Amino acid sequence: MKESAQKVARHFLIELLMYAVLVSIYFALVLRFLGSWLDWLFRDHRDYYAAVSILIMLGQAVGLERVLALFSHIARGGKK
Repeated sequence: MKESAQKVARHFLIELLMYAVLVSIYFALVLRFLGSWLDWLFRDHRDYYAAVSILIMLGQAVGLERVLALFSHIARGGKK
């Protein structure tokens, strides 16, 4: 039982580290490619900015979760 708990904890920490790296990369890419456009929307079209921001957050949640699930699947050798 103790060995199993250590294995789960190790996989959790690996997934947490991978997620942190992916979120950092995602944040940098969004700032680089969408930063000025989002700033313009924020200043001139707040309603559109709110909608676009929510869509970006939903895309981030779904996209990063799928990428992380794929990496976790690969890291575990194809096992669930």
